[in-house]
Amino acid sequence: MLQPDRNRGHRLGAKHGSFAQAVENLLQGRGRSVSNCGAMTYTLPPLNALRAFEAAARHLSFKLAAHELHVTPAAVGQQVKALEARLGVRLFERLHKQLILTAAGQAYLPGISDGFRRIAEATSELKPAGAVLLQVGVHGSFDLRRLELAEFRSAHAEIGLRVLQPAGLHELVEGKVDLLIARGLGHHPGYRCDRITEGSGLGDWLIAPEGTADCPEVVSFRAWLRALAAENPLANRRPRLVGVIGS
Repeated sequence: MLQPDRNRGHRLGAKHGSFAQAVENLLQGRGRSVSNCGAMTYTLPPLNALRAFEAAARHLSFKLAAHELHVTPAAVGQQVKALEARLGVRLFERLHKQLILTAAGQAYLPGISDGFRRIAEATSELKPAGAVLLQVGVHGSFDLRRLELAEFRSAHAEIGLRVLQPAGLHELVEGKVDLLIARGLGHHPGYRCDRITEGSGLGDWLIAPEGTADCPEVVSFRAWLRALAAENPLANRRPRLVGVIGS
């Protein structure tokens, strides 16, 4: 009759314990530990809500924050309200035509602003491959798949392409982007505007300052849009340069 191996569980436990200890020793050798690995996962509120709070707190205005973030004031207000519900504290006092930070909001703002500043600085230090950097801003509702960006980067290895979305004329005027794909009527004095959707009236336009509109990297991107149109002029999903407006 077979007898149960009463030592089997002890041997398995010892085996697993040895493995766990080996992993712990390996991680400790790299300055980490199994016991504190969980601490490396950040518990954060939604980043869109944090952006809405930070912008509204800087401007003390949902309207100005909405303009900066390219959304509606109602959307900013909803994001802030959701953040307050998640945190369990009020961040603003909403008075008649006035927005005031509460004590909790005043205490929260510096850390959030510093966090976004550090993220922005770290991002700006990353340089895409290519000798020349081209920064393209795109309005929020534009489908980036239409631009076939991976193919552009492969075809133009000399250009380091960076895309900012959402972006508007504010970013173009401030020099945060070199080119802008914007939704509008396409007339902006001092800028070259190339329509990239067919039709008249409201549409998508490629906008560049006239002083840099003929720079090689800008010309290459404009030519890329033309090539997409020529490749399949009947495809509605692809951009087409069908008109040019100067100042």
